[in-house]
Amino acid sequence: MPVPRSILRDAIPAHVAIVMDGNGRWAARRGLARTEGHGAGEKALVDVTYGAIALGVKVLTVYAFSTENWRRPIDEVRYLMNFNQGLLERNRDDLHDQGVRITFSGREDRRIPRRVLRDMHDAEDLTLKNKVMTLNIAFNYGGRAEIVDAVRRLVKDMVPETKIDEKAIRARLYHPELADPDLVIRTSGEFRTSNFLLWEIAYSELIFSDVLWPDFRREDLFAAVKEYQRRERRFGGVDT
Repeated sequence: MPVPRSILRDAIPAHVAIVMDGNGRWAARRGLARTEGHGAGEKALVDVTYGAIALGVKVLTVYAFSTENWRRPIDEVRYLMNFNQGLLERNRDDLHDQGVRITFSGREDRRIPRRVLRDMHDAEDLTLKNKVMTLNIAFNYGGRAEIVDAVRRLVKDMVPETKIDEKAIRARLYHPELADPDLVIRTSGEFRTSNFLLWEIAYSELIFSDVLWPDFRREDLFAAVKEYQRRERRFGGVDT
């Protein structure tokens, strides 16, 4: 589907972030295992990524695996580790050819298999110089954990109390070079942020879609962008 003419090309959100929710319910409604829902979600991610490129979005951040997801059944966690590794292997080269830079936000801890970390680093190294769009994958990510890690860096850097401000904290987030999201989309009809980019989304526009993630496509992204363009962003100020 081409980008609709009704979308204003000079008002595209530079950074779109998505909570990809609803895989389990999608599978349950079809009598399938939850893992089948995760697999179906790959098609949605690929289509939405290419839709974002067509729009001219500069950063697309997707919530792939949260710090809380470790509480899920071990078989599902193991599947998600393998699935995310396979997703990289299946799509990395095509994204690279499209000029997409791949980055990851989150903690690298011992629970993540080394082979998964290796493929993550390989994807980052391969696509480092690409500039068409950044696909930032939030993996083993939690908004509170990110802020805790930023505070730990402040302590490690021995920043004096008088120098601690929003700028100092932001500089120690996982990817301070990325602009804050203009638009955050959550699928599946849930109305919460679920510990996603808590610092960065202070003034983001939030859109909640009833579509389950495996059914979400670029036309749903386009619809969200059109809704975004109808809103007024005042950042705490007033219209003059």
